[in-house]
Amino acid sequence: MKLKSLLIVLLATIGVVACRKKDDPVAANNTNTNTTPQDSSTQLKISFDNVVNGMAVQLTTGKYANANGDSFSVTMYKYYISNISLYTDANAEYKESESYHLVNEDLKDSKSFTIKNLPAGNYVKIKFLIGVDSARNVSGAQTGALDPLNSMFWDWNTGYIMAKIEGTSTNATGNNFAFHIGGFTGFYNTLRWVTLTLPANAIVAKGKQPGIHIRSEIKEWFQTPNLIDFSKMSFVASTGTKAVNIADNYADMFSVDHIDN
Repeated sequence: MKLKSLLIVLLATIGVVACRKKDDPVAANNTNTNTTPQDSSTQLKISFDNVVNGMAVQLTTGKYANANGDSFSVTMYKYYISNISLYTDANAEYKESESYHLVNEDLKDSKSFTIKNLPAGNYVKIKFLIGVDSARNVSGAQTGALDPLNSMFWDWNTGYIMAKIEGTSTNATGNNFAFHIGGFTGFYNTLRWVTLTLPANAIVAKGKQPGIHIRSEIKEWFQTPNLIDFSKMSFVASTGTKAVNIADNYADMFSVDHIDN
């Protein structure tokens, strides 16, 4: 009887644990590998400026031309920045926890964010992922920047849209173009790492808030290594070779404009 009672209690306990909602998992590499003591007053601001030919993009009204000579305007521009790492001049690395940010040109507040509690030091390099890592692509419904309501999610099989641009062009079919770039496994993986050396040290110290200003050059979506001709390709909204080609193009769209100290 005692054994039977023990089994009943054990099964009931397993049932309760199984019914609990799982916490959103954190990507395994999002940990602070720097052993320097942290100070709650030390922080760093990162800002993204979306540009065409070095000038701030103007949604809808701006008139531009890609490397193929196609005229275009941009009506929507979004991308994920995740898994941010910062490196000091002593080669110490700090990895932001819960490092998922959705930059949306149409939402001013989304284009900058502050990383708090950094170890003090002179930071010389930043590394990040364009898109959402594979672990979070298969983690079910999430919140915040990863909320499906942000219109950057397809389904449980194809996962997140890493980056998205839409616009108009008289050279495109129906005078519109849309590139929704996703895919996180195998040959159709569109995740791209970016590493940028800072033009000057970002000095993190108590009571200071340095800033890193990063530019995203939109014209890079349409050139090198794959020249985009809107008359031949103006719509991508699924995983595949076309999405990979676009991701290869925009992998080098970021550069550091300047540092505020």
